[in-house]
Order: sequence, then C-alpha cells, then structure tokens
Amino acid sequence: MKAIILARVSTEEQKEIGNSLPAQIERLKNYCKNKNLEIVKVFSFDESAYKTKRDDFDKALEYLKTSKEKIVICFDKVDRFSRNVFDKRVSLLHELAMKDKTELHFASDNLIIGPNVSATEKFHFGINLGLAKYFSDAISDSVKRANEEKIRAGEITRRAPIGYFNIREEKENKGGVVVDKIRANFILKIFKLYSTGNYSMKTLSKIMQKEGFKTRKGGEIGTRHIELILKNPFYYGFQNYKGELYPHKYEPIISYDLFLMCQKVKEGYKKVRKKMSGKPFIFKGLITCNKCGCRITSEFKKNRYVYYHCTDHKEICEKIFVKEEEILKPIEEVLSKLVLPQNKINEITGSLKATEDSKNKFQEEQLKQIRKEYDLIESRISKMYEDRLDGRITIDMYDNLIKDYKEKQQELLFKMKQLDNADKNYYITANTILSLAQRAHQLFKSSEIEEKRQIINFVFQNLRLDGKNLLFETKTPFN
Repeated sequence: MKAIILARVSTEEQKEIGNSLPAQIERLKNYCKNKNLEIVKVFSFDESAYKTKRDDFDKALEYLKTSKEKIVICFDKVDRFSRNVFDKRVSLLHELAMKDKTELHFASDNLIIGPNVSATEKFHFGINLGLAKYFSDAISDSVKRANEEKIRAGEITRRAPIGYFNIREEKENKGGVVVDKIRANFILKIFKLYSTGNYSMKTLSKIMQKEGFKTRKGGEIGTRHIELILKNPFYYGFQNYKGELYPHKYEPIISYDLFLMCQKVKEGYKKVRKKMSGKPFIFKGLITCNKCGCRITSEFKKNRYVYYHCTDHKEICEKIFVKEEEILKPIEEVLSKLVLPQNKINEITGSLKATEDSKNKFQEEQLKQIRKEYDLIESRISKMYEDRLDGRITIDMYDNLIKDYKEKQQELLFKMKQLDNADKNYYITANTILSLAQRAHQLFKSSEIEEKRQIINFVFQNLRLDGKNLLFETKTPFN
C-alpha cells in the first residue's frame, strides 16, 4: 500500500534532536519499511497544529484528494496531527479513515485509525487528541502569563519598532532593546517636521528617501511607514499591548509633547483634508476669507504669477484675485520690525537665567512627589497581584482595579516625562530665539517656500483675507 509522510514542528524546542523534522522523517521511513508501505510523498513543515489556518497541511490534503487509490497517512504522534479537536481536518480525515479511503498511522503512539479500529484504539486516539489540546492550551497560558509579567516589568514582548534594535546575541541581554542611533535621528526628524503642519506624510516619505532612510530590510520608507511611525507610542516611552498603553523601560526617542503635537496635526489633516497641488504655495491652507470663513485657495496664472482668492463654497463672496506679492508685503513689514538691541536681549536672558535655580528646584520637588506616588501605586499592584493568585480577590475585581491603577500610572508618567523633557537651559534657548528674531526678515527673504511657511506659522496666527487686504495677529511674544 502507498503512503505519504507528514512531519511537523511548531516550536524551537521541537526542532532540537529527537523532535526535529529529519528525526521524525527518519522514524517514519523506518516505520513504513517495517509495515511494507511504499512512500510516494514526504511533507515536512513548520507550523502550528493549533491554528485554524494551516496552509502547508492543506497542501498535503489536496494531494490526498487527487489520489485515485487508498493512501496511508503517517504521522509521528497524534499531536503532530492536530492540537485542536475542533479542527475541521480532524473530522475530515477521521471520516475518510472510517470509510476506508485512507488510514491514519501514528508511529510513536503505535496507533492505527481505520474502519476496523477497536473501541480501545478510539479511546486512545481521543485521549491523545485531548492531551495534545491540553498541552497546547497550557503553553498558551504560560506564554500569556510570561507576557503579562514582561509588560508589568516594562519589557517588550515582540520585535521593537524601527529606530530600535532587539538585543539577542547574549543570554543576559536577551529581550533587551537599544536605540538605533542612525535611524533614531530620522525618526526624530519625521516627528519634528510633521509637528509643524507643513509636511504631509507623502512629502515626508520623499524627504526620507532622499536622505537615505531605509527599512531594516533595505527598502524605501513609504507613506505607510511614516503613518505607522507617527502613531506609535513606543517612541515616547509606552507600548501598546492588547489595546492598552503600558510604560516601557527603554530610552524614548521623542517627547510626549512632540507626539501629541503630531496627533493634533494629523487630526487637523483629517478635518480639513487639504489637497496640496504639485506646485507649493506660501499661503496654501493658511488663510481664510474674512467675510464667509471659507478657505482661500491659490493658483498660477501664465505659469509664473501666483494669485489667491476665496473658494466661495457658500456662494456669498465676490471672487477677488490677489497677487502673492501683495499679501507678502504686510508680513515682511512685521518681520522687518522684529529687532531688539543687544543690550535688551542681554537684559531679558539675564532675568531668565536668574530664575533658573528656583525653577529647577521646583521641578525636582515635583518629580520626587510624582515618583513617590507612582511607586506607591506599583506597590499596591504587586500586592494585589499576589491577592489574585491566592484567591483573596476575584479576577474581575483585579481587572477593574488594575485598569484604574494603570490609567493613574500612565497619567503620572506623562507628567514625569513632561518634566524630564523640560529644557533646563531655557534661557540659552530664549537667547537663540531672540537673536534669530533679529534676522527674521533676512531669513524669510532667503528661504525656500516650506521654510517661509514655517516662519509664518511661528510668528503669525488667524490670517484672513478681506478683499485685497491681509488681516492677521502676531503670536506671543512677537505681539
């Protein structure tokens, strides 16, 4: 009689000597030789016998269906066949065996399933299937508990996102994560640029491709990669586990504030749905009509002149075309007035520096208080976990309490990160900004369009076009 061999492994441990695919195949070949079975096909694959989607196993079944004669299917053990008693393949093959269209042989279990199978052998087969499922469920429970412990300890349970390396070379560092310094710079730049509101995801992907940012496999960074990066909380210190956010212990690449800024920009894109044309315009999407509130749009005339006018979606405005140069005049006038004498800059930064010590002291006290509150909650969680294991509280009670505690911890961690990311030398930053402000007009005149848009966003707000006149407000401290 002809036979096919099916050998399968699903875990790293099973790939070791004794349960490896070559070891299984060798045992089954000897079994077929002793049973005078002619081997016509050998299937060997690495997949779980517990999952409902088993592509490699289904290929073996398709081969079986094409055969016009009875074929024996040889497995090493019942658990190599399936660990799920509800798997449709179990009932299908069992039915074929009962109709004498095939036989199921389990070499190491010394078991044959066919139309003449005895009650004892049926019981043996059922017990082995049940045990296989039990061991699979037990492994699943162990993995789940291990993952929960890792999450509680701030450790990652899967591959770290791009911008980080998973360390696996040394046993003591197994499961560790370190920052990929090269890619982390690109990640930080993506967040910073996107937070300005001047760059779409598509534009950022082109910039990253031009600058040489590659995926781990050497592929180009596309729009989808940018989207996944921008919404991943791992970069500011949290990881998503089953829909919940938990703090991790690895070095963040960005601040929580920067992450929030990007989410607000993203929401803004969803609401406005700005469709930037192929040619960029300085005021595209920045100005509204003072009369009807509709957006001011831009277009080229004669391929060289830029004009702006109201979209007039409400059909209440007269379409008045205004040259870009006319709109720029009041903007440049304000920028040219942003001049502070050096002695005033020194006076302001000196005053800021004088408050530095008291600010830092207050910040340290705040961090100490928040850390104390966080540690107290952590202690309560540990005790509560022991109470759950000992049966002193129910699982539902534990789940409700842990949710409340984790939300409180998350809130505290956000506060800590905000304090940690605060610029302790802010007077130096202020000095730099004030000095740059003196050259604002010069910088604006010599900048590219995207840089001009950034400067306008930095200094101005509430830009409106009233006929041919640009109305606006200047932001603090420029007002």
